[in-house]
Amino acid sequence: MKFQNEKAQVFVPDSLAEEQAFERVTHLGVGAHQDDLEFMAWHGILTCYRQPKLWFAGVTCTNGAGSPRSGLYAQYTDEEMMEVRLREQNQAAAIGEYAAMVQLNHSSSVVKDGGNPALVDDLEALLRAMRPEVVYTHNLADKHDTHIGVALALIAAIRRLPEDMRPRQLLGCEVWRDLDWLMDDEKVNLDVGGREHLENALMGVFDSQIAGGKRYDLATAGRRRAQATYNASHGVDKAEKVTYAMDLTPLVRDATLDVSEFILGAIKRFESDVAAKLKLRKA
Repeated sequence: MKFQNEKAQVFVPDSLAEEQAFERVTHLGVGAHQDDLEFMAWHGILTCYRQPKLWFAGVTCTNGAGSPRSGLYAQYTDEEMMEVRLREQNQAAAIGEYAAMVQLNHSSSVVKDGGNPALVDDLEALLRAMRPEVVYTHNLADKHDTHIGVALALIAAIRRLPEDMRPRQLLGCEVWRDLDWLMDDEKVNLDVGGREHLENALMGVFDSQIAGGKRYDLATAGRRRAQATYNASHGVDKAEKVTYAMDLTPLVRDATLDVSEFILGAIKRFESDVAAKLKLRKA
């Protein structure tokens, strides 16, 4: 497959031919940076792990050039850091036994540029080749601009597809904001308990970020455990670990829906719920 960036790479851990590797994909994660998939789409990886009829594939959209670094990595150039992060992501794909790992190698500026069609074109081509049933990406309330750029590009790419080729479910996941604020009936609760050894191995691969100054592994594991407990105030825990997702499927079933209105509507419903509880207390 030809991509918009000549430095884009495809890695197939079990060395199957690219076309066949893509055709077997059932669950797809589309993230901005190396390590986003393992932190936000663990549910898809876990669901597919060693299941003969279920296969997870990953797409990382940016090249990792602007990664924060310290310690061992403090003096690494952008080019050296890009190479390290690419290798780390492929290691994760091998450990998680992904169907394929695609690294598109776009700059963050390209991803954030809504007028540049390069990322949308790449994602459309991949969606046509893979035809996944479930897709995980960043949620629309994430505070990282590049994450939002990826989510918007993915929605645009899916909307280009005929309806019978679109995924049956599109989930916006947690990274740089969690989703506990969503109304309970709007949250997608993803049980991600079990296989903690595999979970830790996948997160631990990204030494350049973890040893380089950000303990994403501990923070993510803590969030998952906390949400399992704080999920319901009047009931016992039903899962060991939970992540929340925003159901973005309506945006790809109905291409006329405005993306901004969709997410602002969720925020307004949260605002109304808070206001109602405060009003009740005053009464």
